[in-house]
Amino acid sequence: MNGTVSITGMGILCAIGNNRQEVLDALLRKESGIGPMQYLTSVHTDIPVGEIKLSTGEMMQALGITSDVPVSRTSVMGALAVREALEQAGIRDVTGKRVALISGTTVGVMDVNEQLVQNPPQGNDCGRSTNEIAQFTGLSGAKCCTICTACSSALNAIMLGAEMLRNDEVDLVIAGGSEPLSRYHLNGFNTLMILDRERCRPFDDTRAGLNLGEGAAFVVLEKDAPNAMAYVQGYANRCDAFHQTATSPTGEGAFLAMTEALKQAGIGPEKIDYINAHGTGTPDNDASESAAFQRVFGPNMPPMSSTKSYTGHTTSAAGSVETVICLLAMQNGFVPASLGWSHPIPGGVVPSQGCTGVDLEYVMCNSFGFGGNDSSLILAKNKPGARECQLADEGKVVIASSCIIDNDEQLPELKEYLSPMETRRMGKMMKACLLSAFDALKEAGLERPDAIIAATAKGMLETSTQFLEEIIANNEELLKPTLFMQSTHNTIASAIAIRTGCHGYNITYSQGEESARWAIRDAKMLLRKGEARTVLVCAFDEELPTDGTHRYQAQSTLYTLRNE
Repeated sequence: MNGTVSITGMGILCAIGNNRQEVLDALLRKESGIGPMQYLTSVHTDIPVGEIKLSTGEMMQALGITSDVPVSRTSVMGALAVREALEQAGIRDVTGKRVALISGTTVGVMDVNEQLVQNPPQGNDCGRSTNEIAQFTGLSGAKCCTICTACSSALNAIMLGAEMLRNDEVDLVIAGGSEPLSRYHLNGFNTLMILDRERCRPFDDTRAGLNLGEGAAFVVLEKDAPNAMAYVQGYANRCDAFHQTATSPTGEGAFLAMTEALKQAGIGPEKIDYINAHGTGTPDNDASESAAFQRVFGPNMPPMSSTKSYTGHTTSAAGSVETVICLLAMQNGFVPASLGWSHPIPGGVVPSQGCTGVDLEYVMCNSFGFGGNDSSLILAKNKPGARECQLADEGKVVIASSCIIDNDEQLPELKEYLSPMETRRMGKMMKACLLSAFDALKEAGLERPDAIIAATAKGMLETSTQFLEEIIANNEELLKPTLFMQSTHNTIASAIAIRTGCHGYNITYSQGEESARWAIRDAKMLLRKGEARTVLVCAFDEELPTDGTHRYQAQSTLYTLRNE
């Protein structure tokens, strides 16, 4: 397990451009793409957004797609970004190569589902959008993988791709994310009261919330490539384990992710030349991230900015959109400005107003998601030394305990672990998953695992269906924030981490019937690399048949290494 991970191509679409050059030009002009809705249809016309300046039909036409079946905006956005990345990398034929396409998304095909008002499909098959991206870009033979960790999804996709290359599991990786605007997540964020009616102002003392955006960006990763434009040098994912939508005052998860990424990169914090912050513009996030920055960098804070005032918060695609922005900054020697900033947060960090003519050798990119899913990536301009790691034999990975919950009669047992007040607003799937996790840990004699991995084909079916039905029935008014908070695919892994105090690696896979296989593969690799001693894998799915019954199953399995 060795070698360096090279970035050889990148592609991007977002509110400030439909390709790399347009995005670069807008960044240098300090021009925001946030404005009134043009393509998204919603009653909330007062909410500014960062839309791609193309209709879905125009993107389909650019790809040569003709279809009578509705095609997700997620898929066509992603396909255009992948196509641009492959072209820059000079890859026209992948015959004979072991290829992986790894995409991060949360909306998935929900933008199509919400259009089918009379009979919307059950659940959100995020893996379908990744499969369609592969189909539209000539990558049908690739291993497809979808990661759903809310706003850190795309950065986690890049991290997984780098790991697979280093493990010699593939020859070529296309990794990133795609996320369209939809009524579903616009209304979800609106119920949380964190959307600004003006352009967002990250790290400003007058900040009032975020602007949602949409975007897609992918990078091509190869091992030791001669045409590398930059290198993936370090990365880490950690969990804040604090709250489903809020961040801890100390920024614990962000602090752990940044310090572990630096450790893996083999550099100190003083080497970082620029940080692309998560910087959403919400009072909570910016204060928490500021605290984490001060813990990591102390008084020697490098230039830092948030580019979400250009693009809006592209949620699950943010990590890859901002990775591409970091690469453009490295190639062209500039630090993007934090647009709209003018009032410093008392005691907080001060973002850069932009500068040119600078040499960026090491750049850090942060992405933090719901449930405290925090990831940090370090890019290097010059080739780093090869990283080597010895893997333990896969045969040493064993199951320490396992528990299945699949009927209502078992759910009252949750009172052994949680009070009625804690469970009163939980859906059945949430209760079943928590019970299976707690029972598996109890059987193994553990309070918490070192890492948590979830696997699901369609996510939180009951709560997401209820939230979609509310949007339609109530015309986007008087919606329940609890339903939205429990509807994201990664809510289970986050809930287990929060209630066990697990700050370790935390990820959710959603690739149809392959989801559990990806999760188990990841758990085994963590153990074989010595990055965890115990890994809890929770696989869950549910059905809502037309006869009114609710079928579900949650299985939590604790993996560990056999002691010899």
